[in-house]
Amino acid sequence: MPRGLLILKKRETYLDNVKVLVASHKKAEMPSNELYMPILVGSYKNYQEDINYQRDDVGENISEKNPNYNELTAIYWAWKNMGNAEAVGLVHYRRLFVKNKTELLSQEDIEKSFETYDVILPKLRKYYVETNYLHYIHAHNEEPLMMTRRIIEKYHNSYLSSFDTVMNSTSAHMFNMFIMKPKIFNSYCEWLFDILKKLEENIYVEDYSEQESRVFGYVSEVLMDVWIKKNNINYCEHDWMQVNGEKKLTKAMHLILRKFGLSKRTHF
Repeated sequence: MPRGLLILKKRETYLDNVKVLVASHKKAEMPSNELYMPILVGSYKNYQEDINYQRDDVGENISEKNPNYNELTAIYWAWKNMGNAEAVGLVHYRRLFVKNKTELLSQEDIEKSFETYDVILPKLRKYYVETNYLHYIHAHNEEPLMMTRRIIEKYHNSYLSSFDTVMNSTSAHMFNMFIMKPKIFNSYCEWLFDILKKLEENIYVEDYSEQESRVFGYVSEVLMDVWIKKNNINYCEHDWMQVNGEKKLTKAMHLILRKFGLSKRTHF
């Protein structure tokens, strides 16, 4: 368990099956509470005998797409194989929802939030000096983002206005982190993976660098807010922490350099 995080105490709950998946591509320190389910993404190639995590290559899965889909292979696995869950979430082994700076979000916290809200998201990441569109194209290839817009325009036209609004915003909920009620989660996944499937059919990732080939994970980060906005999802935000700290100064420096064309394709 990451240093500084408190061990959660058991309590009576009204949700019987809540699982927050903790995505990792390797063996790592994990929360000790049973609420959190470590899942090995890209298990088809990353599995080792000493990694006793849920694998994303069992049941219906897209594990082999992990080099392009990132943590989305865990989300897809949960969508297709966790039909009895009363709430589903995703965090990362390095990024976790917390309260009071160091205390892991508990099932009690989730249940309390769900009394009023349907979705829990991380606190907004604010860019201030550039829009989401500019932030994306300063760090990544523009082609997939523009193709995504065309796909939405053709197949999910009612979302187009929300897509443009989000692209012109200067803040976003990032990292594909969330906790959702099941009907909301299923609806989101149906919409998201339909768009990504069509995007996959219309771009040629073999021409991209190793980093840029992770394109579907990057695009999905900006799509979250599009879906939230269009469907008027009732959500709340929680703090999150990055294990071993976040390099905020380095990120800010590269953001400014990218804006002026002095640094490109740098993603944290």
